[in-house]
Amino acid sequence: MMFTVGIISDTHGLLRPEAKRRLAGVDHIIHGGDIGRPDIISELRRIAPVTAIRGNVDTGDWATEYADTELVRLAGRAIFVLHDLKTLRIDPVACGIDVVVSGHSHVPNINTVDGVLYLNPGSAGPRRFKLPIALATVEITPDGLRPVIHHLELG
Repeated sequence: MMFTVGIISDTHGLLRPEAKRRLAGVDHIIHGGDIGRPDIISELRRIAPVTAIRGNVDTGDWATEYADTELVRLAGRAIFVLHDLKTLRIDPVACGIDVVVSGHSHVPNINTVDGVLYLNPGSAGPRRFKLPIALATVEITPDGLRPVIHHLELG
């Protein structure tokens, strides 16, 4: 049995058609903050259930419904979501966290430290500098976690 989580961040008010196509068919979506507009989450919810947190640009009244961090359990795995990894104030190993999802830097990154998967999907919103437009998926299987960064082809 496989459970697929789509991970997107830093949309900054832009949900690209390429991102929606890449997320189609996932079982759950995590948004790592800097949503930009409330309708971004509404659009994502048309694809799959969503767990979202607010980022530093999410300052309007609409953003108050989102926490700064979330802990979500999906397919038997504990996933901690925060916007800026530099603000991590818990010990993921001691807390039994399997995956830490962050955004903010716009730099896609997958790293495993002490058995914890750290994943930044990069930015799926407006291009910043020469950084790629990207998002990620994580397949949760009985054998483990399979994270993949997906660079979006812009057409």
